Amino acid sequence: MPFDLRPQTLPGDGTQASADARAVAYWLLAVAGLVWAMVAIGGATRLTGSGLSIMEWAPLSGTLPPMSEAEWQRLYDLYRTIPQYALLNAGFGMEGFKEIFWLEWIHRFWGRLIGLAYAGGLAWFWLRGRIPAGFKPRLFGLLALGGLQGAVGWYMVASGFEADRTAVAPYRLVIHLGLALLIFSALVWTALGLLRPEGTATAEARPVRRMLKVAVWSLVAAMLAGGFVAGTRAGFSYNTFPLMDGQWVPDGYLLLDPWWRNMTANILAVQFNHRLLATIAAVMALGAVWAAKRRLPPGPARNAVYALGATVALQYALGVATLVHVVPVSLGTLHQATAVLVLAAALVALHGLRPAPARPAPTP
Repeated sequence: MPFDLRPQTLPGDGTQASADARAVAYWLLAVAGLVWAMVAIGGATRLTGSGLSIMEWAPLSGTLPPMSEAEWQRLYDLYRTIPQYALLNAGFGMEGFKEIFWLEWIHRFWGRLIGLAYAGGLAWFWLRGRIPAGFKPRLFGLLALGGLQGAVGWYMVASGFEADRTAVAPYRLVIHLGLALLIFSALVWTALGLLRPEGTATAEARPVRRMLKVAVWSLVAAMLAGGFVAGTRAGFSYNTFPLMDGQWVPDGYLLLDPWWRNMTANILAVQFNHRLLATIAAVMALGAVWAAKRRLPPGPARNAVYALGATVALQYALGVATLVHVVPVSLGTLHQATAVLVLAAALVALHGLRPAPARPAPTP
């Protein structure tokens, strides 16, 4: 199977400790699934311009939606004070406001659901003494990261209330996205470590693992560059592929001064960087597939690398389709959700290629 998440057969399997490790791992994977959905919902929220519809950060009282017409009117009046309403949505009425409000409310509610699922699960395993030895600090650290993500989310949203802004600041969007990807990665990697605590790859797998590491870091860079594309709405320009404005490297790449501002604020440069990094990542992933075919025996590790190659190819095709169709909400959301699938595949492949531990030589 491409994603072999079955428990590793190790001495002592069948004990309470191994059962606890499996239970904690499956709980972490379930929470990772919720995070995956959260990233997709966040993509739809951004593409529909819904993220600024709720102008209050109320972690507890905001759990429930408005329950009266007076409360709806109060929130609508708040929204009408920000530039997004005046510049983009003036006069769209209460019904238009409710359309964007509900998507942002679902986004925030889903974040609360993730927090409840994680904190509740952690407390349950902790109080029953079922957390494997050495994992408590890491699990508590993940809880802290989740709390930080909530604060970063509001920090991002608040930037959209500034004068002349109709969307959040790209830098803050990338921080929010990057932290979500970090939390997802930590959840998946920790779960994999509980299910398969020892590496099994032989020395022949080292070149594959090295190429895979380059591919993974290229993928992460492409994902973060995609955050700047989203934040600057660069995907709505230069909607041809593979050429941009009829050129491989279009004029105006270093239009802004100082030069480094082009990496995050120049729409042309931001989109070109995302294209370039995605292409490098795709080439490296295909290189890892080729190396795995040559050097790895048939089995879960090789299948995991193949799965990574397939998900990268799918994501690349989705990226091109999203671009040439001028970023429809459906394709844009699917493209963002598939990025998390690619990350999951990369983590499974890397974990499957961990070197086997050195065994002491048998005594004569």
